[in-house]
Amino acid sequence: MLKVNEIKEVKKKDFLTIAEYSPEEIQHLLNEAVQMKALQKKGIPHPYLSGKVLGMIFEKSSTRTRVSFEVGMIQLGGQAIFLSNKDIQLGRGETIADTAKVLSRYVDGLMIRTFGHNIVEEFADNADIPIINGLTDTHHPAQVLADLLTIYEHKGDLKGLKLCYVGDGNNNMCHSLLEGAASVGMHISTASPEGFEPLDSIVQGANQIAEKTGSIVSCGHDPIEAAKDADVIVTDVWTSMGQEAEAEERIKQFKAYQVNDELCSYAKQDFIFLHCLPAHREEEVTASIIDGPHSVVFDEAENRVHAQKAILKVLMESN
Repeated sequence: MLKVNEIKEVKKKDFLTIAEYSPEEIQHLLNEAVQMKALQKKGIPHPYLSGKVLGMIFEKSSTRTRVSFEVGMIQLGGQAIFLSNKDIQLGRGETIADTAKVLSRYVDGLMIRTFGHNIVEEFADNADIPIINGLTDTHHPAQVLADLLTIYEHKGDLKGLKLCYVGDGNNNMCHSLLEGAASVGMHISTASPEGFEPLDSIVQGANQIAEKTGSIVSCGHDPIEAAKDADVIVTDVWTSMGQEAEAEERIKQFKAYQVNDELCSYAKQDFIFLHCLPAHREEEVTASIIDGPHSVVFDEAENRVHAQKAILKVLMESN
């Protein structure tokens, strides 16, 4: 991690993907998250966003995203407003552009959890306030910032570690992990069934970042090869929101990609296991792993608050 006196200012309006931030800016956000957590644990007030209001638009349901952003704003001295698609005129056909322009007059920032990534991009193009991606079908950068914070806490460093992702590669978690790992100099190997590989554009972008940081990006189909000597193993559900009709077929296709004791035996003895939750035990991961001594999923969930506070502070403090 960068030392405090080496932190560079992040000059960004929005937080849509990790790839849009330089490696130095990602380090800056992680340092802010470390400091946010330290202040909170010591009970030291840190009302950096006193008087600020975050609007939160949810087209997909959530536990961790909603609570972490709302609690984060409260701990930063501000407030958050929950807006489902039933609560605002988006659900009745108002354009994204009009909604973005109106809400820019009311709140100081918008967090959006939705389906197509083009939706958060259109909000960003039309809003005068920071737009934060709380999740799209393609990217989940806020979660991955919390993941990197968790890995750092348990491993003491990030650069040079190997992260293994097993499961659906054409998945928002896999995409943001590729970008995030490359940004901090971690090596990343992914293993997915044929037809479920990460998007070529994401892999190419991660490789471009890796050229600057010394990371190695490897995407394939063999879960054992991906897990060999891994410091970190990560997976996600096989059936994401909006794919429920495919669940039965996906279980068959992903059967060989379960994170279990056998697969994890190829990782380093002190590996840690991450999952963004919610998890389907005995599908993508066995209970012996997610509930076992290598699992840090609840530290990871807690760190959503601190990572989100870093994003909020950096984007909204001077807005």
